[in-house]
Amino acid sequence: MTNFLIVERNGPILTLTMNQPEQRNALTGNTAIAELLQAVTDVENDTSIRCVILTGNGPAFSAGGDIRQMKRQASPQVSEMAIRQEYRKGIQSLTLALFGLEVPVIAAVNGHAIGAGLDLACMCDLRIASSTAKFAESFVKVGIIPGDGGAWLLPRIVGLPRTAELSFTGDAIDAQTALEWNLVSRVVPPEDLLSAANALAERIVKNPSHALRLAKRLLREAMHSQLDTVLELSAAYQAICHKTPDHMEAVNAFLEKRPPNFN
Repeated sequence: MTNFLIVERNGPILTLTMNQPEQRNALTGNTAIAELLQAVTDVENDTSIRCVILTGNGPAFSAGGDIRQMKRQASPQVSEMAIRQEYRKGIQSLTLALFGLEVPVIAAVNGHAIGAGLDLACMCDLRIASSTAKFAESFVKVGIIPGDGGAWLLPRIVGLPRTAELSFTGDAIDAQTALEWNLVSRVVPPEDLLSAANALAERIVKNPSHALRLAKRLLREAMHSQLDTVLELSAAYQAICHKTPDHMEAVNAFLEKRPPNFN
């Protein structure tokens, strides 16, 4: 079996391409979770990376769980506790790692994002869709529930009523509907998807690495904290930022009317 991910570096931008199109870039029954977790670790440890693009090769972004793997889990030979640990040590560990990654992540959704594939896109900060993309929180169609965090992620993006509609029907929506529901920020022709994602990434990486990472961390903490807690954390992060060379460079560049030069 070939590697699940193609990893490409362009300066401060790292592109991760899921590359098992024959399996529709399924996330189970292969090395997908391990490779994605390793990529997240590598990005966390490399402060020169300022943005990540996650996309898929072929007609699907990701079809989520492999149905053959589900059949194995339903067999009498696999206990409920074993399945619980598979989720906790598998897809759920990816949810925590990718959602918690301090570097901004753009999902360039090239095709179908189904089940855990939709939730994978929701773990990212920004989503750009090909006009051919489709999205479905389809777990109910195979008699299961979102086991990877979708019940927490999706309502924070599209709201509870639309999450309920997607979760209870299992029906798919097209890219235009995803745009209207704020699931994605823009829809582009398939041939323009990666160029649009890279153009957005280029706008992001013009900014200092520490400011990007702390800004994302602050947004994550604000999702489940009270205002006074967020203000205290903001003050602490801001104190750190004020003492960085990049902040001084930005101030000097503004006063000297020149572009800043960040490390």
